[in-house]
Amino acid sequence: MLDKTPMQTLADRARAVLPAGGLGNFDPSIFIREGRGSRVWDEDGREYVDYLIGSGPMLLGHGHPEVLEAVAEQLPRGMTFFANNAAAVDLAEEICRAVACAEQVRFLASGGEADMYAMRLARAATGRDKILKFEGGYHGMSAEAQMSLAPTRLVNFPQAVPDSAGIPEAVRAGMLIAPFNDLDYLDSLLAEHGADIAGLIVEPLQRIIPPLPGFLQAVRGLCDRYGIVLIFDEVVTGFRFAYGGAQEEYGVTPDLCTLGKIIGGGFPLAAVAGRKDIMDHFDKAAVGADRWLMMLGTLSGNPAAAVAGLKTMEILRRDGAYGRLRAHGERLQAMFARHLDAAGIDHRIVGHPMLFDVVFTDRNVRSYRDVAAADTQRSAAFNAALRANGIFKSPGKVYPCLALTEEDFAMTEAAIVRATEAIA
Repeated sequence: MLDKTPMQTLADRARAVLPAGGLGNFDPSIFIREGRGSRVWDEDGREYVDYLIGSGPMLLGHGHPEVLEAVAEQLPRGMTFFANNAAAVDLAEEICRAVACAEQVRFLASGGEADMYAMRLARAATGRDKILKFEGGYHGMSAEAQMSLAPTRLVNFPQAVPDSAGIPEAVRAGMLIAPFNDLDYLDSLLAEHGADIAGLIVEPLQRIIPPLPGFLQAVRGLCDRYGIVLIFDEVVTGFRFAYGGAQEEYGVTPDLCTLGKIIGGGFPLAAVAGRKDIMDHFDKAAVGADRWLMMLGTLSGNPAAAVAGLKTMEILRRDGAYGRLRAHGERLQAMFARHLDAAGIDHRIVGHPMLFDVVFTDRNVRSYRDVAAADTQRSAAFNAALRANGIFKSPGKVYPCLALTEEDFAMTEAAIVRATEAIA
């Protein structure tokens, strides 16, 4: 009998102690040993160009020396205190300078927490109960967010479909679901339910689907008309599309936004940011006990994450950083399109140069249902061939990073050629 590889041995151990043998995030058969710059290595020693980058936070690449130095200086002074610290104040001030909607900031440990509290803030601020989200939008793992995230059963709007066991029926009753990029439907829905809706939460780029021209501007106007708190989930797009995030890219300012990933520089950190009159609901002295929103978090605003985020953001402010990142993304998009077009394979490159993927379809992609109707088997085969040829990515996204090199692009193009041949 052949000896097992290190990853096979780890997989056996993981199945004994981890449900489904994994952490719940990614393919449990792969174990990453280390990352440096634009590359990662698995426990069997295979090397990959990394387009997963930790699901987004490692925008500078793995182990950036300046970030490591900042963290190394902080660690001997303390990792977390459950108390105010100067680094958290510095980070909050920089977020308020950078992000259009941010007058105040409250830190948390994960983007999912931030989304949950943003929806709760909308309820506290308006005194209303219902939340509106778009089908296919990802907003963490709260009960509200797990409504119509990836429904396999397509029902009539605005009915919500729970994506998880363990969610009370009452949560479904408090959620309304609309199709992304469909202004006519949204207008009619708000005409009927607008007075009952506390908040509308939206990813400005929904997973990889861009907003149609004018869509976010119209959503802003409708929220103003009906007194609805507009929440941009910028956990992914914040400090990625531009230093001011998708708000800067699309020219639309929400009432609240959620941030994560990049602001922690690879450490657990997220934030809710927004208008002071709404954020005041975190302050019992400002709003009174009945309107106060309690929030506690052991690692919220911890200084190790704060200094990593601050150094990451400082590097992103340097001349040309976003221009290089956009150029990297455009170059990758062109590679995919060139080889798939030459092979005559129906596809669309969907997204933004900073975040995109290939969808195997012959029609334009404007909503979750367009993605759901695409050729998922071909997509899975294509991604498997990319990984077999040294490309590490999620099943649904390509995250470019600033650490990519000419060698990485050459390796990527060779992998795209082989993956295209595999599915042609």
